[in-house]
Amino acid sequence: MPDVEKPPAEPPADPETPLEQLTRHWMNERHAPDILPAQDVLLSSLLDHIRRQSDTIQLLRGDPSSSEEEHIRIMLAQTEVERVKFVVRSYVRTRLFKIETYARYIIANEDVQTRITAAERAYASRHAHLIDRHFYASVLQSLPESQAGLDDIPNFIMPRMITEPETTRAVFAHALEDVTVRTPEGRTVDLKQGSLTLLSFAAVANLIASGQVELV
Repeated sequence: MPDVEKPPAEPPADPETPLEQLTRHWMNERHAPDILPAQDVLLSSLLDHIRRQSDTIQLLRGDPSSSEEEHIRIMLAQTEVERVKFVVRSYVRTRLFKIETYARYIIANEDVQTRITAAERAYASRHAHLIDRHFYASVLQSLPESQAGLDDIPNFIMPRMITEPETTRAVFAHALEDVTVRTPEGRTVDLKQGSLTLLSFAAVANLIASGQVELV
């Protein structure tokens, strides 16, 4: 019996460039309700790349012997630098927005603090302190002592004083490889590579951090 010819294997995907990696992390951060692990090493690498490229561009621009073709290459390099700057700024702004929104939650939660940088922790602490002072000066000092605190106490009538991320919110998860998801309810969902599935953020948070799933 003749051998059955196997279909040719798909060529391996090209590895992501640092810019593509940060773009993916930026999209994940935008769509995730909670703050994700900081990508400080990747961010530092890209900032170093921007500085080196910018220095090189300035040197070439100041060279009177540069040809027209070299000037075109300089313009293309400058355009690439601006692209990287845009993604870096957008990623940082997205994280800062979350840190400002959840500042008191962050400084009260050690698990969340492991996901942010030392600079972000300091920023969250300063922001929470400013908000506390503002609330006390404008509202809390006029209330009875029993109601003048910002610490959350279980209460079925009063709204929570500390804003927390809604981790049960549904997100669109794009599987980067075959993976099994276990939902908070205890059921399992098999995701095929390339599939797009609506799931709660809590169910895929670890898979996002490991790079097996991305948010879209």
